[in-house]
Amino acid sequence: MPELTAGAWAEQEAGRVRDDPAGRLALMERCYYGPFGHAPQHLPFRRAARSFMRWQLRRGVLQPAFADRPGSPWWRAVNERILRDGCESVGLSGGLSGPPSSHTAAQWLAFARRPTAQAWYRAHNGSVVAAYLEHRELAEKENEPERFFMNVILCRVLYTHALVAAPRLSLGWLRALAPLLGDPRLGMTGIFLQLSRVLPDRYPLSDDVPYFLGQEHGFARLVDFGMIAPRLRQLYEWSARELAAPGLLDCVRDGALTYAWRFEDRHVWDPPRSLVIPVIQRILPARAESVIS
Repeated sequence: MPELTAGAWAEQEAGRVRDDPAGRLALMERCYYGPFGHAPQHLPFRRAARSFMRWQLRRGVLQPAFADRPGSPWWRAVNERILRDGCESVGLSGGLSGPPSSHTAAQWLAFARRPTAQAWYRAHNGSVVAAYLEHRELAEKENEPERFFMNVILCRVLYTHALVAAPRLSLGWLRALAPLLGDPRLGMTGIFLQLSRVLPDRYPLSDDVPYFLGQEHGFARLVDFGMIAPRLRQLYEWSARELAAPGLLDCVRDGALTYAWRFEDRHVWDPPRSLVIPVIQRILPARAESVIS
């Protein structure tokens, strides 16, 4: 009987919880304990992943297709990619055979060997972006507000990565603060990824995009339009190189986010009327060059 590889074991583990949302969360949490149940340097990084995954559970997007209220095929696929890559790194760290089955699994293994904030983002966001690109067809089948928030989530997770790994790009002359704001082990990261104040805990969404734009709280608008939007192209170019994902450049065009979103409908990305946003843009101007470390 052939030896079980780490990749095959990860497939088995992800498959075992595919239709069990609570089991998905438990599997993710176990990964941060490492192959032998004791990984004190890795465990603090669980905080950001657990918070966002609990929000997914509350919304019901991870529910199986046969549930009374089925979840989202896209959300389930993205979540499974993260679980599978994380499990594979645990298997490799624990002595299972085989090379990493993908570059994203290799990044998780690099994080397992040296758990830093930069390594965690490279692994986590690498899996997220790979899943986004792989499952774009599923994304196209979601309704308009769901696709809108897919783009919002993507640009925010890329930005929090840049806070840690490209502070001058993300925060200009305040770059000394950027790694602290983006560290996934600290609670500050949640303020950049927070959507629960805007999105109801239900799936699918029934209200239209203008409704949600009106509900967005002020700080999120300052981040999205004052800090991220002026450096959007730079952010996606840097992320595409950092994550070895050139397809990411197809998700942005002329200041508009275009993942499963028509460029002709780019008006939703226009900044709202505000006295504060132009001030933030002047205080923290985006630099002209594309590659900034």
